[in-house]
Amino acid sequence: MNANPVLRFIKRIVVLSLLAALAVWAWPRLPDAARAPWHMARLAWQQAPASLPVPVQGVSAARLADTWGAARSSGRRHEGIDIFAPRGTPVLSTTEGVVMQVGTNNLGGQVVWVLGPGRQRHYYAHLDGYADIERGQLVAPGDVLGYVGNTGNAQGTPPHLHYGIYDGGAINPYALLVTKKTPS
Repeated sequence: MNANPVLRFIKRIVVLSLLAALAVWAWPRLPDAARAPWHMARLAWQQAPASLPVPVQGVSAARLADTWGAARSSGRRHEGIDIFAPRGTPVLSTTEGVVMQVGTNNLGGQVVWVLGPGRQRHYYAHLDGYADIERGQLVAPGDVLGYVGNTGNAQGTPPHLHYGIYDGGAINPYALLVTKKTPS
């Protein structure tokens, strides 16, 4: 015997409504890693910011020096900006994003990579230590990623953050850090 088509339709609507309510309730409770693919897709469609806050707590844009392109060992050029501050000063995310890597490498020492708007990758290097972050974690502008240090090839230099931005190739972050946001 066939059930009433109107009753079947109402049952489907009720089930779909309950599933939608469950999704709305569960979304904020999902771990960041489960939500990261959605946020990465959303970030890819956003425009890269035209200005950024200085990623070291307590350092003003007026104190920055453009170290982009300076000669480095083995014929390399500096692909970022060095921001000097006392060891242990908090390093802050410049954008919202997804933490792509928390780890070490030879040049940067202790590093954090964040995928931000416009698919730009933000590189925070020479850290003395990490904040309580992990791969796949969602971050907001101003979230603490780590602490100023001199790890990697910066050993023997004053503590500083090496901050770089990559979008295909390296881009100079200096102009973005010293540009004032205009009111909307």
